[in-house]
Amino acid sequence: MTTPTTPLDREDVRARVQAAVVTELDRQHEVLAEVGPDLDPLIDSVRQLLTGGKRLRAAFAYWGYRAAGQPGSESLIRLATAMEFFQAAALLHDDVMDRSDTRRGMPSAHRAVAALHARAGWSGDSDRFGEATAILAGDLCLQWTDELFSTSGLPADHLARGREMFDRMRTQLMGGQFLDVLESARGWEALSTADRLMSARRVIRFKSAKYTIEQPLLVGALAGGLTGATLDGLSRYGLALGEAFQLRDDLLGVFGDPAETGKPAGDDLREGKRTVLIAYLLDHLDDAGLSVMRQLFGRADLDDLGVGVVRALIEGTPAVAAVEADIDRLCAQAHDALGEVADGLDHTAVEVLHELVAAATARAT
Repeated sequence: MTTPTTPLDREDVRARVQAAVVTELDRQHEVLAEVGPDLDPLIDSVRQLLTGGKRLRAAFAYWGYRAAGQPGSESLIRLATAMEFFQAAALLHDDVMDRSDTRRGMPSAHRAVAALHARAGWSGDSDRFGEATAILAGDLCLQWTDELFSTSGLPADHLARGREMFDRMRTQLMGGQFLDVLESARGWEALSTADRLMSARRVIRFKSAKYTIEQPLLVGALAGGLTGATLDGLSRYGLALGEAFQLRDDLLGVFGDPAETGKPAGDDLREGKRTVLIAYLLDHLDDAGLSVMRQLFGRADLDDLGVGVVRALIEGTPAVAAVEADIDRLCAQAHDALGEVADGLDHTAVEVLHELVAAATARAT
């Protein structure tokens, strides 16, 4: 049997999760059919978003459970699929809050539904209709996340062990989302570089790192029966890798190829995202550079020329190198943390989790 080229495809996890996504959406389509045939935009918004993708969160939940020595099964795949519906909810809501035009190379859900409204010539504001639909679609994904977990088919005592972390993950992400909004509103003008970095890293931890890697991994590990020092080691692995993952995503948000990222070039600059990269940048700019940033950073109408100007500012400083060094340091921490507890874990799962460090922090999406 040929070994997959990516750890995301070990034991066919990605393909099996996609099949579970389709099955669940078809089932929920039947549930909504009782309401009437006009609800297709709700399902279609989710179906579009959940077509393809890395399935990172599902993979970490799956391998967390397998790390405990538990077998793979379709019930485990269903539990892992719950993480992808939770991710869909976060993205649907995030795109509305950020006013993002695209997602994975296609119009974001609220933009696509707004266009449907405009084509149909319905009354009212098309953008407001699109946003309302996307918010409701995200709310449905939150509901389906819980359904998938509760009805996964894993033993009831296994689900009970993972339930508290599953609930904590969903609550803390909402807190992280608000923290991101709050930090943008408060601004960084009066903060030192150290405080800016601390602020950016706190947002990273609760808006991305925990729910992307650490918490799905721990949901699986707890459900599988892991406790104590072994669980703590997996937590350290997940937190370090989760932060590294987001730092890579922040670099791609500024310098990534839209054909690979699925987002317009420089979209994070238009949103004015206060990232670790920007914190490092501001520490190295003179008065002229700071003036340019005040004029261009966070402008929704920033054109490609303006994006190029800000990129040039960044490239003229050690900011990118500093972020790359952080990524390397955090990846090493993740490997070390996993190595410290490897003897208490399933060998294959440890192998895959080590491989997932590179997969989660690759320089291309």
